[in-house]
Amino acid sequence: MTLESAITFFIAIFIFGITPGPGVFAIIAKSISHGVMKTVPLYAGMTCGDIMYLVMACFGLAAIAQQWEMVFIAIRYIGAAYLLYLGWKMWTAPVSIESGEVTENTRKQGWGAALQGFLISSSNPKVVLFYIAFLPTFMDVTVLQGHDIVLAALLAFVALMLGLTLISYSASQARRLMKSDRAMKRMNQGAGSIMAGAGAFLALRG
Repeated sequence: MTLESAITFFIAIFIFGITPGPGVFAIIAKSISHGVMKTVPLYAGMTCGDIMYLVMACFGLAAIAQQWEMVFIAIRYIGAAYLLYLGWKMWTAPVSIESGEVTENTRKQGWGAALQGFLISSSNPKVVLFYIAFLPTFMDVTVLQGHDIVLAALLAFVALMLGLTLISYSASQARRLMKSDRAMKRMNQGAGSIMAGAGAFLALRG
């Protein structure tokens, strides 16, 4: 991959990452209700799911993704149900000031959010087909070597994390405008609605 191809690949993945979908909606909802830092595990998990599909595409494993279609469908519905549950929790959550203290429970929530993000991303095996069609534009897939795959995965990881961080930060700014308990309650309900909408989108997506 040449420098020019690498830059173009990075920009293309960045745009792909911020394209609206259930994952982006979930990030917006969680960022509004919990802020950026508690949303990082969510989109880190999503990014890992995408990198998994990118690597599968590099090794020509699209056939496996298609053969396991029913597994991915099950994952999709599990992820959708969890998003709906989180939306309900956000809607009914009491207004409280969250501390920045890192506790064991906080770490467990982080791992849970990462798993949630991974499920959202990995629930769509069509992504591997996208990468198979996408990669030849930037590299000769017939002579791929290990360092090519590592470079592509690294570029994709940075591009996706950058794009999703910008989305998360932008959404989290709404929290700064909320000065009253009533406003915070409305914000939580709005975030819950977005999260539930992301779950419905994920479940109904073909």
